[in-house]
Amino acid sequence: MKLKVTQENLAKALNYVARVAQTRGTLPVLANVLLSVENNQLKLAATNLDIAISSLVGAQVQQEGSLTVPAKLLQDLVAGLPSGVIELEQEDMRLKVNAEQYKSVINGVSAEEFPVMPAIEKGVTWSVPAPVLKEGLQQVVFAASNDESRPVLTGVLFQTIEGVLYIATTDSYRLAEKKIVELSQDIRLLIPASALHDVLRIINDQSGDVEITCDEQQVLFRAGDVELVARLIEGNYPDYRKLIPAAFTTTAVLSRTELISIVKVTSLFARESAGSIVLSVDEASESIWIRAVASQLGENNATAAVKAVGSGSITLNSRYLLEALQAMSGKDVQIGFNGKVEAVLLADPSKEDYRHLIMPLKS
Repeated sequence: MKLKVTQENLAKALNYVARVAQTRGTLPVLANVLLSVENNQLKLAATNLDIAISSLVGAQVQQEGSLTVPAKLLQDLVAGLPSGVIELEQEDMRLKVNAEQYKSVINGVSAEEFPVMPAIEKGVTWSVPAPVLKEGLQQVVFAASNDESRPVLTGVLFQTIEGVLYIATTDSYRLAEKKIVELSQDIRLLIPASALHDVLRIINDQSGDVEITCDEQQVLFRAGDVELVARLIEGNYPDYRKLIPAAFTTTAVLSRTELISIVKVTSLFARESAGSIVLSVDEASESIWIRAVASQLGENNATAAVKAVGSGSITLNSRYLLEALQAMSGKDVQIGFNGKVEAVLLADPSKEDYRHLIMPLKS
C-alpha cells in the first residue's frame, strides 16, 4: 500500500473511526484501525465487535494493500501533523507516515487477523434528514439507562406507529419520546444508545440524508462516506405509552429559559437531598414556586409567572428536570401532573413532537 492523502481528511476520518477501537479487549487487534484501498480510495475501519465504523477518504493511490495499526497512536500522530499532504507507505507489517519534516514508522499487524466487518445483505432501508435525526437523538439518548443488568433499557427504541417513526428511551425514572418522520415501513428496532452517540458525532455537521438499513440482528447508518453498523439489542421494550397520562389536574406554561435558570440556581441547594426540588403551582396567583432546602447550606426560593390550570406541588430530581428542559427547543414549556405520586409530563405547548416524563421523588 502506497498513497497520498490530505492531513485534514485523514484526521477527520480517524476521529470518526478510532473511538470505537477497543484498547482493553481480549483481542489485541481490536485496538487497531484497518487501512485498506477500495475503489481507489483509502478505507479506514475499526470495531469492538458490537459496533463497527468505516470511512472512505479520497487519496492518490499508487499501490494497493492493507494493514492494521494502533488506532489511538495513528489518530494522535495525524492530528499533530501540519496541514497538507501525508504519504502513507506499507513495508511488510510497518506503516511509514511522512509529512514535511516528520517521518514516522508504526508497527502494525496483518489485516488477516482483523475481524470481518459486518454487512447487511438484505434488509429494510429508509432515510432521515441528518438535522432531523440529530435533533431527535439529542432529545432522547441521555434518558437511556447505563445499567447493563437491564440491557433493554440501555437502548433507543425506533418504532413506527400509524405511519410515523418515533424514537424513545427510558431508564425507569424518566422517559423521552420524539416524533421523527412519516414512514411507510413497519419498523421496530432496539439500538444501543452507545452506538447512537457515535452516530451523533458522525452526523453532527452533515446536512444531507442519513440512510438507515436494518435486518433482524443489525442496523446500518450511512452518512456521506461514513458507515456505522451496530448489533441490535434483543428483548421486549416496555409498553411505555401506557405510563403517559392523558389528562392533568395541574398544568403550568412558562418560559423554558427562565425555568432553566431557576432550576440551575435552586439545584445548588439540593445537593444534600439527592437533588430534590419542590415545584408548587398556584392557579389563583398564576405563579410557580421552586424551592430547595439544605440543612447545612441553607435554602433557596424562586418564583416565576405562569399560565396555570389547577394548583398543586410535586418533588422532582433537579438534574433530570434540567436535562429535560435543556433537551427541548421551544420558547415555552408546559408542565403537567396529577398529585404528588404520578409522573410529570414536560412538553412544548406549541408543537406535539416531543414528550418527556419524570417520576416524582417522595416529598
